[in-house]
Amino acid sequence: MSAPRNEMELKEEAVRAHYAAAAEMLMGIDHAPRLATAKLTVMAAEKSPEVAGMQRRFRSTTPGLVTRSMARSEGVRLIDRIALADDDDPLTSPLQAATAHALRRALAISLAMGEVFSRQTGLVELKKANLENRLPGARAAEFTELLAAEALVALSVFANATAFLLAEHAAEGTVDIGVVEEVLTDNAQLALHGALWELDQDIAVFARDERTLIATVLAFAEQLMDKVRMRAATAPRLTAFTGVNFRVEADDFPISGFDPARRARGTVLEMSFKQPHEVVGNHIAKYQAMRLAKMLMAYDFKQGSNPFVEMGGFIFTFMGDGKPGTGKTTLIQMMAGLLHGYCEIAGYPFRYANLSIDNVDSYQGKSGQNAKAFITGVTDPAVIGFGTVDDIDQVAGKRGDRQSSAGQQEITAVLMEAFAGANTVVRGNCTFGMFSNFPENVDDALRQRAGARFLVDGPQTREDYIDILALLLGKNHGIPLGDHELYAAQEIRRAVAASFAGHAVPREAGLTAVWNDVEARIGALDTIAKLGAYLKAIQEADPRFTGRAIKNITDAVKVRAMDFELPDAWMEEPDLFLFKPYDEKAAMIAELRKPITTEMVVQEINRYADSEFRYADKSDEVAIENAVRDMRRMEEAKRRYLEVKG
Repeated sequence: MSAPRNEMELKEEAVRAHYAAAAEMLMGIDHAPRLATAKLTVMAAEKSPEVAGMQRRFRSTTPGLVTRSMARSEGVRLIDRIALADDDDPLTSPLQAATAHALRRALAISLAMGEVFSRQTGLVELKKANLENRLPGARAAEFTELLAAEALVALSVFANATAFLLAEHAAEGTVDIGVVEEVLTDNAQLALHGALWELDQDIAVFARDERTLIATVLAFAEQLMDKVRMRAATAPRLTAFTGVNFRVEADDFPISGFDPARRARGTVLEMSFKQPHEVVGNHIAKYQAMRLAKMLMAYDFKQGSNPFVEMGGFIFTFMGDGKPGTGKTTLIQMMAGLLHGYCEIAGYPFRYANLSIDNVDSYQGKSGQNAKAFITGVTDPAVIGFGTVDDIDQVAGKRGDRQSSAGQQEITAVLMEAFAGANTVVRGNCTFGMFSNFPENVDDALRQRAGARFLVDGPQTREDYIDILALLLGKNHGIPLGDHELYAAQEIRRAVAASFAGHAVPREAGLTAVWNDVEARIGALDTIAKLGAYLKAIQEADPRFTGRAIKNITDAVKVRAMDFELPDAWMEEPDLFLFKPYDEKAAMIAELRKPITTEMVVQEINRYADSEFRYADKSDEVAIENAVRDMRRMEEAKRRYLEVKG
């Protein structure tokens, strides 16, 4: 993948010039910890019998090259430490070698980036002046600040490159190493020595085999990046690093300030994909999911954006709700299957992830970390991403609900910030779907962050029920079909047109009353002023119908303006569309765009407001039932109390 125009290349010769220094660091350094406590020392004191049994002999993988001794407590030979994570096999394994090579490469990139930073900020001259004892006193503070900035740059790039280079070796499962503590900012070399010392400690404690070796190194890199990013938020003199993007071409490794880079690695999906005709009923939901899959494929990796985002009509978040058994899982399987197929044809990495109840953890902060990792993985600009939150009413807590755990509340906060927060960036490479059987139990503010609503109501008509019966029975029978054209009712265009037309008037009783009152007062809703009056009347009936609801409705209208089918040939033959330059793709899409009509606006207002009234009615009914139950319990408690007292 070629580098975007706004990136500077970090030359390969500059990186390789630091290979020898990087190798020396891995083979042997001395470091006395200043901020962290030695984990091995603590373990030995607390659990000496077990620890003693786990210690194994040290063996150098590069005999004769290292003279420093590991006998001293502060001595670090990371190469040897890595070699221990293999049940004492005397030969270095490919995975151990890959880890060592990745660390050397990451250190070399870090040193090269530090060199560039020093040149651009004038730190090189200040270092020279300091060595020659001619540093002006007036510049001492500047010198100290630049040294600290260089240290932060070196640590960030080292951790970032390590995580990026080892991503392809990551397996399922993670290691919780705790917080990285030995983050020093005196100068770049001391900072890297401190990081390698702590990494050595973590590998010794947590890496029991090759799988946990990789997981430990990746966990350390992630924790170090987070710690450095927090430090950098208030540190001075970092503009030379944060103001320019760099790229190491040989690794396709982007350096964009303190933001983590992600390897363009897709997930191996082990799910049963469904074809569109296997989704019976749910016509609008199915249609929008199919179009959204094609919209995602218009993402331009070089530009880092999607024409559908620029023109309007891209669905970043949506909510699918319906009764149990109406087809929410089938809809997920269909959309994931379409995206997986399209990405295979185009050669794009595809990443699917689901945030489930298993991610809610009793350990404080862990649920939020799980949610952040989920968001980060799906939004990775180097992949096409699809994220789902199934049973979101169980995963994310409702604020103020005493039944919600702290972990559920953490997830709610992360999702709200990710879906419509101050730092949310919609590039058009990913989408998130939230699914629930009980959307009334989802936090109001979080639910309103779903830009589109997919009512998943399952089969509705006689034809739908015949189709789903035939589909689920399979072919191992001799029962005649009868007078029925199989799957004709699932013909998407006809079914969707009828479904949208059905929203020309409201469906929920509460909204119908508002509609009738407004229409009686001002007549047909055929101007923007009248439509605005209808929206205000809805807000008066339900105060939760805020400005965010209006934005979601207008976004849905823009989606309707994009109510056209990208030709299947464009997905099957990438050169026809997917591989075109960004401007050409945008022009091709613009030619297909339709004008916005009054009918579209009315239908989308009713469709969205119907869902809100439906949620509100259910939520109010649940609240009333709970209140009645509490009152009955209190009455029974009083009766028993009086009996005992009497």
